[in-house]
Amino acid sequence: MTTLSAIEEPVSFPWWAVLIQGIFSLIIGFLLLAYPGATTLVIIQFIGIYWLITGIFSLVGIFMDKSMWGWKLFAGVIGILAGLSIMRHPLWSTIMLPTVMVIFMGVSGLFIGVAGLIGAFKGGGWAAGILGVLSMLFGVILLGSPFIAALALPWIYGVLGVVGGFSAIFAALRQRGEEEAA
Repeated sequence: MTTLSAIEEPVSFPWWAVLIQGIFSLIIGFLLLAYPGATTLVIIQFIGIYWLITGIFSLVGIFMDKSMWGWKLFAGVIGILAGLSIMRHPLWSTIMLPTVMVIFMGVSGLFIGVAGLIGAFKGGGWAAGILGVLSMLFGVILLGSPFIAALALPWIYGVLGVVGGFSAIFAALRQRGEEEAA
């Protein structure tokens, strides 16, 4: 008799959970496309509240488990400061947070591109080199005008939300049909 470990078993969500996720993704995607500024403001506020709460929990966690207390203290203080800063300055945060995100993606693109080129020269093939160059170009474009790229993020995420929402809804309905047929 053989048993499957948790790694080998496929994870399956109920069809209705996938449907709900798809509907919410579709709604947020449409809101980002129709009202990018207001929707981004609301999302950034939720991020600020989330960081504030997780910062508080990190500090409380020090008293419950003293392991890695330095990291918990650091994460807690940074989370609380970031959360309070976002909630205190909502408009500034709506511009600043996406811009910082774009800068992070641009720097990541440069590092990933350099790693791809090094891999290509060490025998990874021309495909790794092409991907490395494209990643570096992506990073340079983002770092060239991070504010403009940040202004485009709501529309990019809006399109991804709409496409992902329709895909999740379709997958949920297909999964429901398969479950009813079985």
